[in-house]
Amino acid sequence: MLRKYTIESHQRDEMIEVTDVVQAFVNEHHIQNGTVLVYCPHTTAGITINENADPDVKTDMLRRFDEIYPWKVVKDLHAEGNTAAHMKASTVGASQTIIVTEGKLLLGTWQGVYFCEFDGPRQRNFFIKAG
Repeated sequence: MLRKYTIESHQRDEMIEVTDVVQAFVNEHHIQNGTVLVYCPHTTAGITINENADPDVKTDMLRRFDEIYPWKVVKDLHAEGNTAAHMKASTVGASQTIIVTEGKLLLGTWQGVYFCEFDGPRQRNFFIKAG
């Protein structure tokens, strides 16, 4: 079971929660126990699991990514000028594997699954696969 999803980002850097999308996939495919893989096929975006209770966490994370990987660095050679986006995406990673137990994603109380955009706004894709 593999499904492709399309998502729209509206800012250069954005964390879009997709937890409900992943849980809906689990429900639709009647997955009771196993794993799901959430995968991003882009080099300037990624997938992470982090806190979804306090929106300041997303704000702080995106700010800190900008501090660590500033957008404009004179020494960067990449012609597109988006080296920072590549660095952020590599730091976050392209995928997350989530355990499913009794039909539910096994996430902590405050955890959510996020599509992380680092070179938007764009229309992007991500995939969910049952394992």
